[in-house]
Amino acid sequence: MDINSLRNLVQSENIIWRDHILVRMSQRNISISDVMNCVKTGEIIEEYPNDYPYPSVLILGRTCKDVILHLVCAEGQGKAWMITVYEPDTIEWFEDFKKRRK
Repeated sequence: MDINSLRNLVQSENIIWRDHILVRMSQRNISISDVMNCVKTGEIIEEYPNDYPYPSVLILGRTCKDVILHLVCAEGQGKAWMITVYEPDTIEWFEDFKKRRK
């Protein structure tokens, strides 16, 4: 899976919004536009090849207002599957938000 493939799916609105991400977006005041911008501006920083039902990735991107986001999504059945999204913090992540602290 690569970021361009995910971007193409998002751009063409071939997206499955899992219930979990919709709940988290509401709790965290993150909009659909923010998630889509995260894919548009983002880069894959972690891969989870053993996730079920499809391998997933962690994307580091930005909201429409330039706030850093982490988005977990997958690709399967010709769709981008949006799983969860959050604003990372420096307690768990180094300042570039690309590497986890141990």
